[in-house]
Amino acid sequence: MTTPATTTVPTATLARIRLNPHSKDVQRDLRDARELHRTMMRLLPPSNDADARQTHGLLFRLETDPHATHIHLQATSTLHPDRLPPHYGHAQTKDLTPMFRALRDGIGVRYRIAANPTKRTSLSPAEKGKRGPVTPLTGAEADQWWLRQATKAGLHLHTLLPTPLPPARRPRDKDNRPQMRHSLIRFDGTATITDTEALTHAVLTGIGRGKPYGAGLLSLAPAPT
Repeated sequence: MTTPATTTVPTATLARIRLNPHSKDVQRDLRDARELHRTMMRLLPPSNDADARQTHGLLFRLETDPHATHIHLQATSTLHPDRLPPHYGHAQTKDLTPMFRALRDGIGVRYRIAANPTKRTSLSPAEKGKRGPVTPLTGAEADQWWLRQATKAGLHLHTLLPTPLPPARRPRDKDNRPQMRHSLIRFDGTATITDTEALTHAVLTGIGRGKPYGAGLLSLAPAPT
């Protein structure tokens, strides 16, 4: 159902950070997904909240092109790029309220998301009460995962282009903590909005696992006519 004109339009801020490849802080963060998460959290208002990422709706995505590496960072609170480490990069911010105001059932959009497609493996009846391991999906299984997630998020997909990305990882450190690895696939394409309310929720809260490590941020733009 299309959002009525009287409904409160949500607010969110998007920051686009062009990373300085010569910064030692940037080099560290690109090697270690947990360090990158910590740096992104610095842009939020000061908080002792254990769930500050969720409270402030923090989501981000790394994007690399032939000329530069950028971070797209979104939050429902005010972002403070001045809190980045010195010489970390150049940031520009944008108010997303006009985008939310423009969303309507039936309009076409272009989408992009870096996601962590996974499934939980079923266990035998003898292991009742236990949860099976989470395994990453690839290929056609990953495409079907995104199709299901997009449908739940109020999108009817027309095109779907998957691009495998380098995984988000934390190397084994001096304290011998186990290595962390989240597989990432970027999905690009076009779609028609079928449920504005569901889509707004998905944009604000993200989709899938791995949100603290660069997965789940759904970006939208008007589709070409």
